[in-house]
Amino acid sequence: MKEKRDKQETAYFGIEKVKKEEAKYILKKVYEALKEKGYNPVSQLTGYILSGDPTYITSHKNARAIVTRVEKDELLEVLVENYFEILEQN
Repeated sequence: MKEKRDKQETAYFGIEKVKKEEAKYILKKVYEALKEKGYNPVSQLTGYILSGDPTYITSHKNARAIVTRVEKDELLEVLVENYFEILEQN
């Protein structure tokens, strides 16, 4: 039976280290493929993550198949985590 959670309690979300490394690798490969084809990687990846529609990602260098190997929320977590790491450095 599912436990009810107090609305004031913060939920924990996180992916394991191996998944993070895979997501980073995939983001890098997809970014490179999008750049090579002349697309704006930020716009295309944003469209993919928000909609779940893989047609936002080029099939060049098998990027579309690669990006679907990880969940969208895992990609987003890696992106947000890296963004805050950069903020902390400045």
